[in-house]
Amino acid sequence: MTNIYSSEDIANRIRERAKAQGKTLKVLLKESSLGINTISNIHSGKDILTLNFAKIADALDCSVDYLLGRTDNPEINR
Repeated sequence: MTNIYSSEDIANRIRERAKAQGKTLKVLLKESSLGINTISNIHSGKDILTLNFAKIADALDCSVDYLLGRTDNPEINR
């Protein structure tokens, strides 16, 4: 089975979503109560904690599926 999830793509999607909302990564991570290196750790594949993805998605008001690239629709199903 091929791994469809690219840690680089996920980190880039987080960066792009934050930028589109006018947030710096520093602000995003502070809002998410995560460490300053979290995005670079995601980029390198070192941080794949589900809780961290959920915190980031909450701060960016989007779904985890959007961050993972499983959908291009950032809307959250509530």
